[in-house]
Amino acid sequence: MQLFYQPDVLNGVTELDPEESRHAIKVLRKTEGDLLRLVDGKGHFFTATITEANFRRCRFEVLETEKEKQRDGFRHIAIAPTKNLDRIEWFVEKSVEFGVDRISFVLCQNAERNVLKTDRLIKKAVSAMKQSLKARLPQIDEMVKLQSFLSHCDLPHRYIAYVDFDNPIHLRELVEPGQHSVVLIGPEGDFSEQELQQAISSGYRKVTLGESRLRTETAGLAAVHILNLFG
Repeated sequence: MQLFYQPDVLNGVTELDPEESRHAIKVLRKTEGDLLRLVDGKGHFFTATITEANFRRCRFEVLETEKEKQRDGFRHIAIAPTKNLDRIEWFVEKSVEFGVDRISFVLCQNAERNVLKTDRLIKKAVSAMKQSLKARLPQIDEMVKLQSFLSHCDLPHRYIAYVDFDNPIHLRELVEPGQHSVVLIGPEGDFSEQELQQAISSGYRKVTLGESRLRTETAGLAAVHILNLFG
């Protein structure tokens, strides 16, 4: 099933943007009267019929609206972006496929990247949402300093993944079904001791993601998967 993205269907918008229109008409060869399956990224699926097969502005009429079943838990990952943009794009793509609800990017002392544009990441997220047949697009935040993130995040269950030898508690041992949780993932050089203490003072609990030392993006995806199992 091919999904098309139009975030404003419920606001009365009944046409696809140029990129989606071109794919529907030029690539898939859809014509007037053919059915479309759409998502708005806000939890709704739509069945529609094409009323104008224009490859620049494909118009449609909504026939049916269906709401995606919402899970009880909320999965939020705050992660330091990697130097290699491809790796963070991979993380975003796979996290959306698993079912993350929000991704925040944090600037840490051992940062590999100080600037991050989210436009391309959002496009990757939209593509992953459609590919995995989901109707909800995760919130993707601009990068902020870790201290700012710690002072503004108010989810009740907060964890910081930190690599050391005095860290016996695995994340999976603490997460329960339906939890609203955030997991902090540091850069390749990990969080500094000062950042760790700031997080703990802000209500974060130190956890491990396993015995192996993981790359940043792998650790982020592992955290998403663990949270998703209980979501």
